[in-house]
Amino acid sequence: MSNRRILRLSGAETHDFLQGLITNDVAKVDQGLVYAALLTPQGKYLADFFVAADGEDLLLDVDESLAASLAKRLTMYRLRAKITIEETDLAVRRGTGPAPEGALEDPRHPDLGWRLYGAEAGDDDSNWDAIRVAHCIPETGIELGPDSYILEAGFERLNGVDFRKGCYVGQEVTARMKHKTTLRKGLATVAVTGEAPVGTEIRRADKPVGTLFTQAGNQAIAYLRFDRAGDDMCAQDARIDWHGKT
Repeated sequence: MSNRRILRLSGAETHDFLQGLITNDVAKVDQGLVYAALLTPQGKYLADFFVAADGEDLLLDVDESLAASLAKRLTMYRLRAKITIEETDLAVRRGTGPAPEGALEDPRHPDLGWRLYGAEAGDDDSNWDAIRVAHCIPETGIELGPDSYILEAGFERLNGVDFRKGCYVGQEVTARMKHKTTLRKGLATVAVTGEAPVGTEIRRADKPVGTLFTQAGNQAIAYLRFDRAGDDMCAQDARIDWHGKT
């Protein structure tokens, strides 16, 4: 996986520092890989990543397009905390077959297999888009962007947020969405007949309904306004059907 970068956080205050910033409970690294996000104070997405323990240090596995901005944001929050943030030469391998020694299970869904951190990068021959589409799992830079809210993106279902861990940046907005509202918009797996580019607007009865994203076979991930969505939607020349399941 050459499109990933691994940041190392080290120092006496590393765990406490990260705990106050991200959506998941850092203490879970004692049991395995942790999926989490960093949000704006307004609760919008900045970056998603995996957190792994490496001795007393923490490794952050993030898409390369977000690595520099994530390191910069963490440095801004660091203030006088006794931590060091640096990019490493570590690489990521992943697969869905038998896990090699030292590999960690992907916490988002069992079908996503394992991730291994070391000198070698690479994927096996798994159809990752098909797995993501089947389970409505968003990808950095495709379904996940600056306007995303993590609950609309399914982070609770994907083990990416902990509502018992206490405060973090953007926690108030996220908690309000969880406890006080029914989600009116969000990601869903839809049926597709035909093809349309990622980012194509979905319409129904000549009204905008959402956006089409990753496609695999006759299915796709779409961002939908649920009160307008249903059968007989279209994205350019592609027919889009949704049966009310995210």
